[in-house]
Amino acid sequence: MLTIDQREIAGPATGAHSSGGRSSFRRLLVPVRSPAQAGPALAVAARLCAQAGGALRLVHVRTCDPPLRSAARFYRETPDQAAALLEQALLTAWACGGPRATTAIVDARRGDVALAITCQASAWAADMIVLNRRPRPALIRLARSSVPDQVIRQASCPVLAIPAN
Repeated sequence: MLTIDQREIAGPATGAHSSGGRSSFRRLLVPVRSPAQAGPALAVAARLCAQAGGALRLVHVRTCDPPLRSAARFYRETPDQAAALLEQALLTAWACGGPRATTAIVDARRGDVALAITCQASAWAADMIVLNRRPRPALIRLARSSVPDQVIRQASCPVLAIPAN
């Protein structure tokens, strides 16, 4: 750390305030596909929010297949199933010491999941998005981009990618 004019200045991109060591990331958004899959990201986000006294937002994107010659859309899950999934994720976050949290269910086409997540982060004014990301070979990542990769590229706030176990 540098000391200038008797004030401590944190190093670049640490998110730490110069006094108290509290994080400036107080509004964290966690995309939840399933509670088991989002577990590591939920645990990290809950701890960060608890330390900063911040708020947590859990977002589930309900995907639909585009209509084929029909105005109807086919969703893989009902709104009740999506709400139950978010309730389980909320319990997981609270078990990790998470603070107050809100949930949101967003409907989007299968190819627009990352866009739906980044739009939610922007609309909620999230300070950071915390998500899980599986390690994948570079050639596969180049050929077919995953949702976490798209979120990292499209987000207007920092993204913390937690490696999946």
